[in-house]
Amino acid sequence: MDHQALRQRFNPDGSQLRKHQLRMLEILVVIDKICRKHQIPYWLSSGTLIGAVRHNGFIPWDDDLDIEMMRNDYLRLLEVLTKELPDWLALQTDETDPNYFFFYAKVRDRRSLLNEGNNYDRMWKDQGIYIDIFPMEVHPIWLHKFTELSVGHMYKVWRKSKDDAKAIKRVRRIFNFNNRYVFPFLRRFLPSHDSSTQSPPPYGGARGGATLLTSGMGIPYHNPRFAEDIFPLAEHVFEGYQFPVPHDYDHHLRCIYGDYTQLPDLDTIHPHVNHIEIYD
Repeated sequence: MDHQALRQRFNPDGSQLRKHQLRMLEILVVIDKICRKHQIPYWLSSGTLIGAVRHNGFIPWDDDLDIEMMRNDYLRLLEVLTKELPDWLALQTDETDPNYFFFYAKVRDRRSLLNEGNNYDRMWKDQGIYIDIFPMEVHPIWLHKFTELSVGHMYKVWRKSKDDAKAIKRVRRIFNFNNRYVFPFLRRFLPSHDSSTQSPPPYGGARGGATLLTSGMGIPYHNPRFAEDIFPLAEHVFEGYQFPVPHDYDHHLRCIYGDYTQLPDLDTIHPHVNHIEIYD
């Protein structure tokens, strides 16, 4: 695999995409430092993890950066970030942004502006380049899919409305009802654990007693992860830094993506073209 040729084709130095990637990397470095300081475990996930394993950095055409952590750690991190993020970064959650309605957090760069073409993102308080932080939970997939219905309903309300201001209020009402009442009620019936042990309890699953993790309630991604593939965490190089990754990242990625080591047909790849302004 000619990594240099891929870089030159998709994200050469100085290109808009490369500047975008490097700004996301800056955010990750800050979050990593905070997590290590407070012993909050997390790991690179999704395309970011593929990039680390296959390219030792970003997938050349990727414009996202994702990390995951257990929900208990996620809640701890949110509390810490409100106190320790530098001024040039903003934590975006339903509590920090009155118009935000996702069930996971973003950390955004205040020295940039990113327009992804969604009607709702221009309603948000902070609109800079960001990375996503996903909470993971131990619950059956059927329950996760059930909670996704709330997300589908929110988007349905949004799409049908011709008034963004009214739509955001209706969507937030649905979000708040689920977040404050429905999801806490459902969690009462789920196994709990202290994720600092890095050993979630067995829940059953395809690996005969393995622990299945899925994205937090309301997050519309339900590819399960095996906790046994993730913990104890290892580290892998990513853009010249060492970051946490699942210790059996190969099995972890193959369960989700199949043979992730093979490149897709490069002629079919068309990187997203977003409007980005980056301020030094």
